[in-house]
Amino acid sequence: MRISRRGLAFVTLSVLASRAALALAQLSATSPAVAPLTPEARLIASLRSKIPLEPVALEADPYITWRDTGPPPTPAGTVCGVRFEPDQIHYRLARFDDTAAARTAGYAVTHFGACGTCSSLQDLAVYLEKPDLTAPVRRCGISRSAAVGLTCLKKLGFSTACAQTWLYNLENTRHHCLGVCLWSWIEGEPPTGKDGRLNACLQCDEDRSGPIFKASAGRTRRNSGIRSSIPRPDEEIAPVVHDYVPDLAPK
Repeated sequence: MRISRRGLAFVTLSVLASRAALALAQLSATSPAVAPLTPEARLIASLRSKIPLEPVALEADPYITWRDTGPPPTPAGTVCGVRFEPDQIHYRLARFDDTAAARTAGYAVTHFGACGTCSSLQDLAVYLEKPDLTAPVRRCGISRSAAVGLTCLKKLGFSTACAQTWLYNLENTRHHCLGVCLWSWIEGEPPTGKDGRLNACLQCDEDRSGPIFKASAGRTRRNSGIRSSIPRPDEEIAPVVHDYVPDLAPK
């Protein structure tokens, strides 16, 4: 029996398709299943997908701006609120006198204190994802080149304005605390001692750079309700829950 060329081609393609389907089935059976993202990972991915409208910019080195006067005081109870646009992608940040005022305006509290250069949801994602920022940020500050340091900080995931704020913080801490920090690193001191106090390097950074950093950055881990690798008393962690994101990243 003679088979036409068209018939022969059809049979050949059918055999190849069957073999491909069999190979795919075998591969699916032997390949490990991809684990679904954890709720925290989905939240982090969703936060990174959001786009701020009119984000807070950094116009100058805050350590020079406030060198003689210190940062302006923020009244107790002040919060930074976030509100999403109808598209659920874009959002706005705004400062309010208290939580009640934010909620009345349709905003959710994203952190306590005034909004600043690190108040974006992109920067929140970094804080949630990286409980220990001391070591990676310190590595970014090793170079004397501001451009190299800024690039390094942005690779950690920070927004440009937040990365610039961290860079100025690093430069100020290096200027005032280099000696005590070098000794702390050589000794391999843990973040806190048995008495709960910060080591000398972290305390120097807290005293000499902390107030201006907090005023400029706005968001910190503590005022965002996030615990870090540095042990802190419970009363220092703000009661903030990040359950206001209108959608979660796809599983």
